[in-house]
Amino acid sequence: MTTLTRPGPTRAVARPGGQPGGRGASRWRQWRAPVALVAVILLGGLVIALLQPAGVSTRRLDPGNLGGDGTHALAALLAGQGRRVTTAGTAASALAQARRAHSAVIVTDPGLLSGGSLARLAAAPADLLIVAPTRGVLRTLAPGISLAGLASVASRRPGCGWPGARLAGTADTGGVLLASALRGAWLCYPAAGAGAGGTRPGTEHASLVRFARQGRIVTVLGSGAPLTNSYLATDGNAALALNLLASDIRVVWLLPAPLAPPAGSSVPDLIPGPMYLVLAELAVAAVLAALWRIRRFGPLVAEPLPVVVRASETAEGHGRLYRARRARGRAAAALRSATLLRITARTGLPAGTSPAAVCQDLAGRTGRTAGEIRDMLFGPDPGDDSALVRLAADLDTLEGQVLTR
Repeated sequence: MTTLTRPGPTRAVARPGGQPGGRGASRWRQWRAPVALVAVILLGGLVIALLQPAGVSTRRLDPGNLGGDGTHALAALLAGQGRRVTTAGTAASALAQARRAHSAVIVTDPGLLSGGSLARLAAAPADLLIVAPTRGVLRTLAPGISLAGLASVASRRPGCGWPGARLAGTADTGGVLLASALRGAWLCYPAAGAGAGGTRPGTEHASLVRFARQGRIVTVLGSGAPLTNSYLATDGNAALALNLLASDIRVVWLLPAPLAPPAGSSVPDLIPGPMYLVLAELAVAAVLAALWRIRRFGPLVAEPLPVVVRASETAEGHGRLYRARRARGRAAAALRSATLLRITARTGLPAGTSPAAVCQDLAGRTGRTAGEIRDMLFGPDPGDDSALVRLAADLDTLEGQVLTR
């Protein structure tokens, strides 16, 4: 039967100053990997932040947006013709930039403007290009024009006498359909859509209405599709967009700040793109931390055996482990230590007896030479499995000779 012995108490070696030796170094070794990991994460985040392109917008109809729903291409065409293209976030700022003659303000999201901002735009002398307005916007900026329905964006013919539309030809129009009671207004790009405001479904109404009032030109466009980067190169969209602003030297894009998330937006749509990169970094850090921790099992803990294990089974298990790991030195040391412990206990030799004295005493008891006994009890590690087996047999024989005399 095997027994477990509780290890005796150990004494900590004190450094000068009374601190236990190695405590600071041990704490540093424990925390240096997490500290290094946090430093790598922060450094990676800093590099990603520095590599992010600055000033690139993703907003719809923004001249700084290079995506499909931006208007960067149209702004570049206008700038190439010598026009001055600017942007503004408020109606006051836009009107301040459009004070001079031959100026136009493009209102991309009129529904985001307050009543006061709409009133300022209505009283200003600058030309207006209003994209996809609401009923309240039309009542203030384009009285006499009403909403008549909705239609999908598709390629349509001008269907009106305005020279700019006739020269542009077919264009991708649709969206909000408009009806006008104004005399002298051009109603272009008719389309049939779902009825609204009491109109019959299927009735054709204009996708573009253009009229002059008090020395300025107001254009209402049902959809901003022909102005965007993805549509500008198809059909006559580019020509239509340039003709809408043909008489204006200064063009101001009014991009009012959104007051609330767009309808139908999900939570992932509201999360900025760099946040996903940070989450990916945290996931990688968690995986690395897990890989780091699984290799540290900690010190062995002595516990009471839940069942009684036969000594022979324990010895066989140790032997298989030693053989699997090719630990011949440790196996030989275990055999020699156990043999020497039993022999010294039987012969009455003190525990602190030197190896030379032990070999000399056993030589007198067994008739073997002291050198032979030294090779068995204190010699080098066996070089192969056969040598380990021979050593085990020799130790067994030596123990039998001592115990039988």
